[in-house]
Amino acid sequence: MKIIITGSSGGIGTAVAMRFLSLGYTVYGLDLKSAAITHQNYIHFQTDIRDAAALPEIDDADILFNNAGLQNCEDDIENNLTGTIYVTEKYTNACKLRAVLFNASASAVSGQEFPLYAASKAGLLGYMRNVAIRLAPAGAVVNAISLGGVDTPLNERVMRDADSWQKIMDVTPLKKWMTTEEVADWVEFLTVKNRSMSGQNLIIDNGEKDLIPTFVWPEEE
Repeated sequence: MKIIITGSSGGIGTAVAMRFLSLGYTVYGLDLKSAAITHQNYIHFQTDIRDAAALPEIDDADILFNNAGLQNCEDDIENNLTGTIYVTEKYTNACKLRAVLFNASASAVSGQEFPLYAASKAGLLGYMRNVAIRLAPAGAVVNAISLGGVDTPLNERVMRDADSWQKIMDVTPLKKWMTTEEVADWVEFLTVKNRSMSGQNLIIDNGEKDLIPTFVWPEEE
């Protein structure tokens, strides 16, 4: 079995790549950066997903995990949405995929964070459902995960700021952020084990969106 992972050279992408390597998969990694993994079953392509013509020729993958993303950059929409469309269209046509998973964001649903970032991730959800409809006749499952906070180097700036971290924990019922290993658990389940759910977006945010207490009542005297 073989999987394509975009954004494989750090954070979530590396953790997911390592998980699938441990399962015996061949992993094709696509990233602007050089390879972060050395393994006999890891094949790295240093490429820009915004350049459709530069995408490598791969015709034997079983799973596609669209993970590459930018945050708070002028290219958020071009990379997170347009680039992901380029990748998906190329490999859904070239390969007989059994599963496609998009790494969206809780921002896609809440509208929080940066304008272009939220818009790019929200666009992914509509596109994901379009792909799910088109691939359903072939039996492929297509879904998205919309993550809240994840413990990655990209987020160290806010995690190390005591005031910012406290504000985040105040509105996070489970009082934690996900690890990249937890994300890999979800990716494995949704692409390997899941064969019946498709066209869905799972919000995985430690309860932040739906479990914030809003009921207030004065204590009895």
